[in-house]
Amino acid sequence: MVGERSVRPARLRGDGGVSRVAAIDCGTNSIRLLVADVPAEGAHTDLLRRMEVVRLGEGVDATGRLGDEPQARVFRVLDGFRETMDAHGADVRTVVMTSAVRDAANGADFADTVRDRYGLTGSTLSGDEEARLSFLGATSTRAGDGALLVIDIGGGSTEMVEGERGEVEFHVSTQVGVVRHTERFLHSDPPAPGELGALAEAARETIEASVPAAVRERVQAAVAVAGTATQLAAIDLELDPYDPEAVQGHRLSLSTIQRTCSRLSAMPLAERLEVTGLHVDRAPTIVAGIVILIQVMRAFGLSEIEVSEHDILYGAALESAAAVA
Repeated sequence: MVGERSVRPARLRGDGGVSRVAAIDCGTNSIRLLVADVPAEGAHTDLLRRMEVVRLGEGVDATGRLGDEPQARVFRVLDGFRETMDAHGADVRTVVMTSAVRDAANGADFADTVRDRYGLTGSTLSGDEEARLSFLGATSTRAGDGALLVIDIGGGSTEMVEGERGEVEFHVSTQVGVVRHTERFLHSDPPAPGELGALAEAARETIEASVPAAVRERVQAAVAVAGTATQLAAIDLELDPYDPEAVQGHRLSLSTIQRTCSRLSAMPLAERLEVTGLHVDRAPTIVAGIVILIQVMRAFGLSEIEVSEHDILYGAALESAAAVA
């Protein structure tokens, strides 16, 4: 799911009213770049988006450390991202690092290297910070009242953020993620029913223990961000190539998601790689992601979700632009 829309670098207004921001999300499974013009007021303009699956969190759950080869994969991608940021004249450059980096014993050293080598500001986010930025991104262009849940399923963690009118009221980061839970539970190809059941039970127990019943009961609608949700939308729409504009705002019912889960979990990986709409790099972990999403929806009594391209990456861009305004 590599998406890119390039434009020539624009001359920024001299009054500082617009910042050209490059934001990088270095996650457990993927690394993504957004270049956008962010005005002091009003909607931002996306100039370019890129995504590469690097599986930085590969093996972290078992060893507690970031491996040498996963780190090398990240650095190779960042080399290319630096060229892209230079070409687009980004004057604000930030990176956020999430679950795999904060969980790993050598995560701080890796984060220092990323910032120093590539001239980036930013930090390794706590689970609370990750949840807050996800909510900021998901609600940045969304109108509507009522208690809203933002679901962000990542490689090493899942954030659930509940709020209303743009204000966070409850948030939690759980140790439930597509890379982590694939490594823990899904050892057969295709996954055995018992493995799927164990994964679902573990996810359900964590979700229900982490979110009070009163919070779950007051949620009226949900927005799902990140790879699992956007890939489900692409599969449902049979997108080839991937089209972020078509994915943005697409609605998926629980029954549709369950059917997709049944279909993909019955396939060996070789067949999943051929599914229209599913990026080949997402195929190894998509089943775990769908199982987790189903458990979140059941816990909150949700019959459907709205899929959004506006996630933690957008939240990081907006916050970085505000910091230099």
